[in-house]
Amino acid sequence: MKRSLGWRALLSLLVIGLSIFLVIPPKEKIRLGLDLKGGVHLALQVMTDDAVNIETDQAIARLQEQLKKKEIAFEKISKINPGHFRAEGIKIDDEGKIREILDDFFRDWNYSFSGQAVTLNLRPEVDRYIRDQAVNQALETIRNRIDQFGVAEPTIQRQGLAGERIIVELPGVENPERVKNIIRTTALLEFKLVKAGPAPDEETLLKEFGGEIPEDAEVVRGDPKRTSGGYYLVSKVAAITGKDLRTARRSVDEWNNPAVAFSLSPDGARRFEKVTSENIGKPLAIVLDGRVQSAPTIQDRISDSGIIHGRFTIEEAEDLALVLRAGALPASIRYLEERTVGPALGLDSIRKGLRAGIIALVVVMIFMVYYYRLSGINAVVALILNMIIIFGGLGYFRATLTLPGIAGIILTIGMAVDANILIFERIREELAAGKGVINSVAAGFSRAFRTILDSNLTTIIAAIFLFQFGTGPVKGFAVTLIIGILASMFTAVFVSRLIFDFILLKKKRPDRLSI
Repeated sequence: MKRSLGWRALLSLLVIGLSIFLVIPPKEKIRLGLDLKGGVHLALQVMTDDAVNIETDQAIARLQEQLKKKEIAFEKISKINPGHFRAEGIKIDDEGKIREILDDFFRDWNYSFSGQAVTLNLRPEVDRYIRDQAVNQALETIRNRIDQFGVAEPTIQRQGLAGERIIVELPGVENPERVKNIIRTTALLEFKLVKAGPAPDEETLLKEFGGEIPEDAEVVRGDPKRTSGGYYLVSKVAAITGKDLRTARRSVDEWNNPAVAFSLSPDGARRFEKVTSENIGKPLAIVLDGRVQSAPTIQDRISDSGIIHGRFTIEEAEDLALVLRAGALPASIRYLEERTVGPALGLDSIRKGLRAGIIALVVVMIFMVYYYRLSGINAVVALILNMIIIFGGLGYFRATLTLPGIAGIILTIGMAVDANILIFERIREELAAGKGVINSVAAGFSRAFRTILDSNLTTIIAAIFLFQFGTGPVKGFAVTLIIGILASMFTAVFVSRLIFDFILLKKKRPDRLSI
């Protein structure tokens, strides 16, 4: 028994010592969540239809290029909806050539011929993949923007395993408005040929088209901050998009006004050069987040670089270059929820949370000592060690402590005491049955262990689901609950048994136990 006590005591001291080491200094090791430190909470919805729409636009441009290259006549190619378009006016004799093009260059698309038209539909598995990648790319893009801006310890995560929502939490930001503006700027950048405009209203814009929007065009408004406003009729298919950007930086235009210079990827440069060379003298709209920023006339062939004009301030040009450089979002974003927590409210939450935790700890300790006498002191020691291990675990995982996390710690206090109560009551039953003290202690721990394990295991499973599918505060609750349960099982079953065995070994009369 002495040998067993030796290694168990050494293990307990190592765990406690390591926990203390991991949590000191607590201000550096344990991060405070949004509700305790203050900051910004955003719930974002990624509009994945935009990503499929861009893929469709590029497929249309690719098909037009291949048909012209093979000298195959067609009337028009029109987009029906994202992931679905049709080429019309083709000759029956060219069907074989078109099939070869589709088999070689459009393997992600299903196609069917009907008369003088061929219809293409994006394969369902490809559609799902594009949407999933759009959310992942949006997640990384937002993370890059926040990192470049310099926000410390942000929480940026996808909600659910295959959800289209992103949760952003930025604790302790000094300039929340500017950070929110950078995230709000979805930077869905598109360069589209202008067919008409600007016009003061949509009716005037469409007068020469019989009041109807052509199938291959759409109406876009001018950004009143950057242009004179009005309405533009632009091509549905973008010449290039933000996905084709290689880099962007703040610069100045020919009038020495703030602007954004950009350069393109090789593929984007090739397509942009083709579009600009074929449309010299025509206006090209620079559309950012569905608003025309400027519509300069194409003066000459443009290949791999250009400038985005607009009535930018220096800070606006810098921020736009930042979001473009960090990566244009593959789809636009809708804001579902926006919440700002002030630092004063966070400090008040800390004070109240600590007060509730201390009161709960003291009341539980008093009850245990009063009801179980000297054995209650055993439970109190195990409870204190339990708190040390919890904060050591939070420090090791660099976990974020939230207000629900404090509630999880308080709940853990109750669950840890509950384990001690189960053990003590079992020991009482064994003593009442006339067994010796040493045998009663051994039987009490042995028989209570299965019950403690079952109850704690089910709670851990529930906490894992909360961690997987919950957002920041809920995750904080789940983390502290999981660490607390594991710590309480160690202290209640292992450390508490060690204390009992040590006392019984040292007692001159181990036939009595105060319980």
